[in-house]
Amino acid sequence: MEEYEEALNKMLRGEECNPYEVGFVSPVAVRKINDNSLELSWYANTHTRFHEVSITLPRDKVKVCVGCWQYDQKPYIFVDHEWLEQLHIREYSVFVLVDAIGVKEAIRNNSLSRGKLIELREKIDELAEKHKDISFISFADSLIMKSNWDVGYYRKGIDCSYRPETFLHIVKEIDAIYRQVLGLEIYAVLTQGSNEYYGESLLHISKSNNHVCLNSLGVPFAELLAIEKIAKEAIKAGIHPPMQIYLDEQYYHSLRFKYEFDKNAKPSNTYPAIMKSHESSYYYSTCDIIIENLRDDENKH
Repeated sequence: MEEYEEALNKMLRGEECNPYEVGFVSPVAVRKINDNSLELSWYANTHTRFHEVSITLPRDKVKVCVGCWQYDQKPYIFVDHEWLEQLHIREYSVFVLVDAIGVKEAIRNNSLSRGKLIELREKIDELAEKHKDISFISFADSLIMKSNWDVGYYRKGIDCSYRPETFLHIVKEIDAIYRQVLGLEIYAVLTQGSNEYYGESLLHISKSNNHVCLNSLGVPFAELLAIEKIAKEAIKAGIHPPMQIYLDEQYYHSLRFKYEFDKNAKPSNTYPAIMKSHESSYYYSTCDIIIENLRDDENKH
């Protein structure tokens, strides 16, 4: 704070100095002020992709907020150093829900045999073998995936490991598996964000092998279900047709699209977000359309 004050005074005296270069700065937007916290949109990466993550800043971690509107100096929220560092070194997660279409009819027609379901499980095993950094929890007709990623923090030598494009290719592979084995199509819902079980393994399996914990709060999965619920209602109401993938807006905007692709003009629909206080949207499309419009270097998964 003292270094920032000194730099700001130099700038006000007309000396060559930039207060924004003092300390470790993370850009945020305040979305809501609660009694004991601030709800923020944290822009974890604006250099190689537009990556927004919803976070909560406890009030007791805030030291002071200063700004200088006469010189277009945006407000600076000075926070506890340990809290800011933890924000960068903790893990975050991608969450995916996959569901098969037409399962009830397939059950009525007795077309989901034990042999087919075991073959499906084996195919998912093979896919999981290729992606050991992703946890797969399957229920035959549906699947939950979770993967942890790092924001990146050069002071600790931590590289950014956020690669949301990978899941588009995986969903496409899963679609091919379900079509081949069960003759059913699938749809997928994708989100990303905070995970309170940071520093833990992807899954916890008890020593007795009869308790599996996803090492995540249920809130991110409630977000997946919220998007799924509104999408189904929108389909029934004729608002939009059924689609292969539904992506939360933060996930969608974080994808590295080709520069000529106007991502904001693509179809979307609002839904009541659980992890965000402001209104949110999901984008609906197909894997092929999204993948075709990614930058070439993002299709090497």
